[in-house]
Amino acid sequence: MLELKVIREDFSVCRLGDLTQVDLTEEYYFIGKTDEELSLVCRTCRVPGNAVSREDGWKAFRIQGVLDFSLIGILAKISSILAEEKIGIFVVSTYNTDYVLTREADFDRALKALGARGYVIKDS
Repeated sequence: MLELKVIREDFSVCRLGDLTQVDLTEEYYFIGKTDEELSLVCRTCRVPGNAVSREDGWKAFRIQGVLDFSLIGILAKISSILAEEKIGIFVVSTYNTDYVLTREADFDRALKALGARGYVIKDS
């Protein structure tokens, strides 16, 4: 079964007007830009001062290892397990892997549910 690594940080999901105050040397900066918005997921202690809006109170884990693009259903299975527990998620994907965020109040319950389904939970 897959290994999930707990990231012991507090995260925020933000909407930005621009990137002028984003320090790309920081860990855990996920930027998304579309024709309608500029979004940032980062550690709460590193939210830029020019954030237009923000949602604090998120916790995260990542799927350990480098996931091959041919793999199918990894996020679907995780999200199904958490949906059964009535736990909402926010997902950020990178080239190597996926990061799953839940509200802080649901985080321990999410890890317990995934652990009960055979996922190996690695806590740092």
